[in-house]
Amino acid sequence: MRIDRVKFVTELTKQDLTLKELAKKIDVNRATLSRIKNGKPCRDDIAYKIANGLGVSIKDLIKEN
Repeated sequence: MRIDRVKFVTELTKQDLTLKELAKKIDVNRATLSRIKNGKPCRDDIAYKIANGLGVSIKDLIKEN
């Protein structure tokens, strides 16, 4: 699954969260979040953890083709 980088960064900014803070909150490696932020795909379970950690729907984060 590919998370839209702009949507991801926008949501982080809205919530005033750093990657490090989100990583700790959802128990995902910060380096993994950094790769996702840079446009790399991720496993579905990680994408759902991110969405849940940010309190948004997965549909609000995924990249639309």
